Parts: sequence; structure tokens; C-alpha cells
Amino acid sequence: MKNKFVFKVKSIFSSTHFGFFLVLILMTVSLFFLVPEFFSSKISSEEVSKIVNIINSENEKVIPIIKPLDKEAYDEKMEELANNPPDPIVYKIIKTVEVDKNGKSIIKTEKVPLDPQPIKTHLWPVKTIYPNDGAILPFNRIVAYYGNLYSKNMGVLGQYEEGEMLQRLDIEVKKWEIADPKTPVIPALHYIAVVAQGSEGKDGKYRSRMPDSEIDKVIEIARKINAIVFLDIQVGFSDLQTEVPRLLKYLKMPQVHLGVDPEFSMTTGIRPGKIVGTLDASDINFTANYLAKIVKENNLTPKILVVHRYTQKMLTNYKEIKPLADVQIVMHMDGWGEKTKKIGTYQQFVYKEPVQFTGFKLFYKNDLLTPGIVMFSPSELLKLNPRPIYIQYQ
Repeated sequence: MKNKFVFKVKSIFSSTHFGFFLVLILMTVSLFFLVPEFFSSKISSEEVSKIVNIINSENEKVIPIIKPLDKEAYDEKMEELANNPPDPIVYKIIKTVEVDKNGKSIIKTEKVPLDPQPIKTHLWPVKTIYPNDGAILPFNRIVAYYGNLYSKNMGVLGQYEEGEMLQRLDIEVKKWEIADPKTPVIPALHYIAVVAQGSEGKDGKYRSRMPDSEIDKVIEIARKINAIVFLDIQVGFSDLQTEVPRLLKYLKMPQVHLGVDPEFSMTTGIRPGKIVGTLDASDINFTANYLAKIVKENNLTPKILVVHRYTQKMLTNYKEIKPLADVQIVMHMDGWGEKTKKIGTYQQFVYKEPVQFTGFKLFYKNDLLTPGIVMFSPSELLKLNPRPIYIQYQ
């Protein structure tokens, strides 16, 4: 009898069901002390359901593993993104004098590579502060869908029903994974949370703030595909100092980042859509510092700040913009048109005025207005100097 009992005990403890029974016992004991009324005959089915939901929600919480920054890998990836062309070989001319058999002097010249070769200074990669642990860039590429859920004309994000939109985004993500298999791709939804408008509105600021219910929808959609979210601000007659803090509760979320659009910052008093607006480095630095404060106070990984740009005056004093360890800044080429025009814009206003990282926007409609024109492929954009790490589709 004793041997049989020992065998049964060993069988139970070796069973795959043991873990389940152990968890069940621990949950029962915990409920007894924490919620004694659970064991009372008076407890309702609704209360039981609430308790089960609390337990399930706690079990769903996963603590992300934040890897420490590998500075060597960071530098290597930044060099790869810079995509600088090979430096031309610099030569020197060496003259020698020889005497032929008739005693006549002959001067010979020879072109010899300099040793060592001079070090050429490149605009990219930008030498700036290292990000803190857990930074998304440059180790990943972001591929985002842009728009507003209220409008089919403001971008692809609001043009299609949710299922089709996510399917299309997934196709673009896969294209980039194939084109650059060394760089993981993170999908994103870039939502215009503050929309510039032609009418002045109740407060005369020529902008409309989206209700929280709409922002919540975007965050929930993104959650379904493990995407990150960018909330975009078009200030109109308002300013970033007013609009950014209003999104505080969302910016506290680790998956939510920010975009700002100088095109619709109307400092001249002319309403949006009539002329291209402008922001200054001081506006960008305010926003970056505000984000950094959120990161520090909430123990978050670095935020990303996307700044749209396609003209010279859209952003002034770019040299004064200060990337931070807690905020990574992307200068995003936002122009539309044919390929040569877009490359020219990228070279003039993004390449020549480096800040930290670069982005490139592709328009499903406006880039294709000329018959016979096709959009850039990922492989074509990877030839740019520097390579964009943030890709946006509108």
C-alpha cells in the first residue's frame, strides 16, 4: 500500500496538470483572504465575473525587456543609414629626373595615391547624443499609415475600412522587410489629432481638436497589430506650447509618439491652406523637452518626434535643434510629386540640413497625378543618402 501511494503522488507531481492545480489552489487561497465574500452564497454572478476579469487582465500584463543600448551597434547602423558614397581617391604628382644614355635630363611625372588618404567630412551620420536604452531608432524602420478617421481625403488611414486598411499596411511592411531584411519593420498609425481648418472655429484658432473617443479608436486599432501610434498636430493659429500638453495622457503611453506639421503653423495670421506655415527650432526644442520630461517622469523608453518639411522656410534655425537622449527627432520629407521633384526636395531641405534621422512620405494619389508615373519602391528609397528610417504613406 505504501509503495502504491508513493507512485500515485509521483504521478500527480509529474503530470502536466500539476501546474494548473497549483495555480488554482493559489488563486483560491488568495481570493479567500482578499475577497472573502466570494465564498459567500450572497455573491452575484456579476461580481464573480468582475473578479475573473481582474485576474485575467493582470495575467495579460507583460513587462517588456529593455535591452541596454549597444553603442557600437548604434554607430554601425547610423553609418549604414548614412549611405555615404565611397570617398574619391586623392592623388599627388611625383616628379623625378632621369638622365638618358646621351646625358640628357628627362623629367618624369607619376600620379601616386596619398598615404594616408585625407579624411572627408560627411554631413551624415549626425554626431549627436546617444539615445537611452530601448530606443526604436535606428535599429528598426517605421512604416506608417497617415490620416484622420473622419476623412477619406486626408490620407489612407481614413480612406478604407479598418480591416482593409490594416491589410494594405501589412503589404507595405512586408515590402520593406524584403527590401532591407537587416532592419526590422515596426508598423505605425500616424493620426492627425489636431487638424488645421479654413474656418476660424469658436476660439478663432483655425484648428479642430479631435475628440478622445477618436484617438482611443486609433490606439485600439494599433493594438491589434502591435503597431505604434503617432499623434500629429497642425496648430493653425494656436501653438505647440498650447496643443502638445493637451495630449499628455496619451503621450504617457509607451507606444504613443508625436508629429508636428510646420505647414499649418500660421504665424503670419494668414489662414491655413493659403500659404505654407513655419516653425522655429525653439518650437521643436520646446516639444522635445516636454516629451523628455514625460519620458523621465513615467520611466519610458525614448519618444520619437516627427517634423514634417518640404520647403526652406517651414523650419528655421535647424542648427539649434537639440536631439535628446529621451527624444529621437525625424526630419520628414513631406513633399509630393514626381520622383525627380521629391528627390530634389529631399536633397535640398533634409540632406543639407541634418538634425538626426530622416523620413520620406509617399502619396498614393498626389505622387501619381502625371500619367505613367509610379511611386518609389523601397529599393529605390534605400539608395538615398541618407536612407530614410521613417516611411509614411498618405
